[in-house]
Amino acid sequence: MSKQIIEGEIRLSSKGVGYVDLGPTTNRRGGPAAEIDPTRLNTALHGDVVRVEVDPLISESVRTGRVVAIIERRKMEFVGVLEQENGFRFVRPDDKKMYVDILIDADKLGVARQGDKVLAKITTWTDSKKDPIGEILEVIGPAGQHDTEMRAIVLERGFKTGFPAEVEAEAKQIKASAEADLKAELAHRRDFRSTPTFTIDPADAKDFDDAISIANVGTNEWEVGVHIADVAHYLRPGTALDREAQNRATSIYLVDRTIPMLPEILSDDLCSLNPNEDKLAFSAVFTLNTEGEIKSNWFGRTIIHSHRRFSYEEAEHVLATVQGDYAVELKTLNQLAYRLREKKFAAGAIAFEKTEIKFRLDAAGRPIEVIKKERGDSHRLVEDFMLLANRRVAEHVSAIIKDAKYKFVYRIHDAPDAERLAELADFLHRLGYRLEVKDGTIASRLVNQFLLSVRGQPEEALINTALMRSMAKAIYSTENIGHYGLAFEHYTHFTSPIRRYPDVMVHRLLDYYLRGETPPADLLKNYLRLVVHSSIREQEAADAERDSVKYKQVEFLQAHIGQTFAATISGITKWGIYVEEKETLADGLVRLAELGDDYYIFDEKNYAVVGERSGRRYRLGDPVQVKLIAADLALRQLDFTMV
Repeated sequence: MSKQIIEGEIRLSSKGVGYVDLGPTTNRRGGPAAEIDPTRLNTALHGDVVRVEVDPLISESVRTGRVVAIIERRKMEFVGVLEQENGFRFVRPDDKKMYVDILIDADKLGVARQGDKVLAKITTWTDSKKDPIGEILEVIGPAGQHDTEMRAIVLERGFKTGFPAEVEAEAKQIKASAEADLKAELAHRRDFRSTPTFTIDPADAKDFDDAISIANVGTNEWEVGVHIADVAHYLRPGTALDREAQNRATSIYLVDRTIPMLPEILSDDLCSLNPNEDKLAFSAVFTLNTEGEIKSNWFGRTIIHSHRRFSYEEAEHVLATVQGDYAVELKTLNQLAYRLREKKFAAGAIAFEKTEIKFRLDAAGRPIEVIKKERGDSHRLVEDFMLLANRRVAEHVSAIIKDAKYKFVYRIHDAPDAERLAELADFLHRLGYRLEVKDGTIASRLVNQFLLSVRGQPEEALINTALMRSMAKAIYSTENIGHYGLAFEHYTHFTSPIRRYPDVMVHRLLDYYLRGETPPADLLKNYLRLVVHSSIREQEAADAERDSVKYKQVEFLQAHIGQTFAATISGITKWGIYVEEKETLADGLVRLAELGDDYYIFDEKNYAVVGERSGRRYRLGDPVQVKLIAADLALRQLDFTMV
């Protein structure tokens, strides 16, 4: 019998065990996988495309194999701390899925010193029995310092903190000719400068992707403009600036800084819809009645003038008091947004409400306060009109191209797969709740009804998290399958081109279709590749943002070791109980060995641990009191014990 050979991307666990999918599946989560022991990886690293020889079938549930070839390396640069032992210098990577140290020759150290956090690159690795050889690319700074660790998080995910000189030069050149360019564009654009227009953003925002205008155009009818920064006008294909934006694909928002997709002269200045300035925009304009019914829509390039920059807090105050700048306009927009929201949820959109936090930092970047973000009507108002613009743009283009594949960039969200849904239903059953799953599927409207039914319950946050984890990830694609979570048949990202490259692609394609032209074949072919790249970079940026929050949570709680906190049990394993602290939303581990009052046994079926003598039970979702006993900043790890 011939040996089975498969190719695919290898995923590594934190223990160095590899997994490669055995074949294509009908869902986007992957299916059965070949398990590869760390001794059989043959230098393969997490994310590499590899060729695997699958062992003969021994068990239906477990297939094993070995890596026989590396087809494509995903990542060869790693962040870590430079250490020295027995005369050898090596970098110990921060990445938990990087299972070997990187040896550094003396002539490849540069100015790096022991204890520095560095960016290292593997240059040679042919023997899996030996550690790889590498060189220091960049000294980030002394390990443990605020600025060092924030930059390290960005570099570890493959992003750069600065821009090449060529890119900066192109951006400055565009800015230098901007005034003349704007005057030339006036004749070709619809003019909204006299229409009441404003932005609503976080108080500390520097780049303004979107603005909203509103004008009464008849009895009970309003013209609402969703105006988006016309980044594509300035970002020309084939330039160094465009290539850099493609590679980055997204901006990254850490707790204390933004790593922009575009140089700041564009992101914060020229492209940004700053108040009291004439700006070029790409707009979606809707005529709506008071019931939120869309009577007409128009898409095209415009020139606008933002008359007011609102923070969310300022807009919230105006909505609450109906007093202040543009009070009537904001009130009307809010009423229309309520109608749009009702229609969205009636169609089956899922209303996930996840609490997020932000930090107040001192001058040195240390967290001194953790604040839960509040979402009010002003947030939802902006969100609903952005959703409207994104949906209607996708519907408009889809009607033009009919069923043609690969001619537009969609934002898609697959339905959850049957296995995940079964696990979710079982989990909820253990908590005392019932979720109806039929034939391995569930309509999104039923998910939403269930979420509404648990609102206000002690387990609400836990159930929200479990539901979100059961869902597929939204991605970019040139093939439309709809958006399950929003219950939209057609959806795209049109509204944030300053910080998302797919939105730039959408603007370019929309422009072609509005002019009655077909986009060039080479452009469409490139976008077929870029949607995959953008989805990957989006996830990497999200991971970086999550890492920065985790770092600050641990740093904040370092000063509170020995204190007691209210928490909720968020996970149960055979080695311990995971808890989420209620005020900071930080997660940590209570090791079973720390539970000294009894010998506890893991009850996997019931998501619990049970005391052998006492019968005391800790279940998923239970409120508990925990004491913080350790906070490891290097590992971003918290250890608790039960009180």
